[in-house]
Amino acid sequence: MKKAIYIFLLLFVQQTFAQNITEANALYSIEKYDEAITIYENILKQGKESSTLYYNLGNAYYKTNKIAPAILNYERALKLNPADNDIKFNLDLAKARTVDKIDAVEPFFLDTWMKSRINKASSDQWAVRSVCCFILTLALLLTYIFVRIRWIKKTAFFSACFALVMVCMFMIFAAKQKKSILNNDFGIVFSETVVIKGSPDESGTELFILHEGTKVHVKNTFGNNKEWLEVETEDGNAGWIKSENIEII
Repeated sequence: MKKAIYIFLLLFVQQTFAQNITEANALYSIEKYDEAITIYENILKQGKESSTLYYNLGNAYYKTNKIAPAILNYERALKLNPADNDIKFNLDLAKARTVDKIDAVEPFFLDTWMKSRINKASSDQWAVRSVCCFILTLALLLTYIFVRIRWIKKTAFFSACFALVMVCMFMIFAAKQKKSILNNDFGIVFSETVVIKGSPDESGTELFILHEGTKVHVKNTFGNNKEWLEVETEDGNAGWIKSENIEII
């Protein structure tokens, strides 16, 4: 009986979630962006999230000229679905409207290449591929053990070795993507203008100014409630900012 009630409640929640999404999308389509934003945000507060939800919310914020929230939600969408070109395109559009034009430090080309390979799929997709390759490995090993024809045994053995390598590689890719999703080391500046300090103190030396929408890497925290954050921009400039001025991706 309890199991039946649980299933009923689960189905009810899923149906309500789908109805809310449909309602928000309908409001967006008739340009009632603020109402759509309210529903999208309420869905997120209920613990529901997906790349599509963040993407739609980012679009709604972009349409209302709220660039910092738009960038934040596009970044969150990209964390969940790094291979989506629509998210990347809209994120670039939003970034083009920010005040700070920062030239990112070019990473080592092998790091760039590896990251581009990993971002071809999500964590779940890499995990599925790893499982499929593992099943294939078992099938090939069984072929190697039970088939008597020499050339088939040889082919099955080397194919199993290759498939096992793919299992390990896909598992690593899945783990890296999962780590990226759980990583809270990046944030978006939400204040219109904020002064970056040389130390975690109001009297600290003023180093430079950042504007809303700029992405920063959070390197360290200071204070009992993490009141101050040490941040670094994509061009390598670093300093301290009050945590109230940024939203973590």
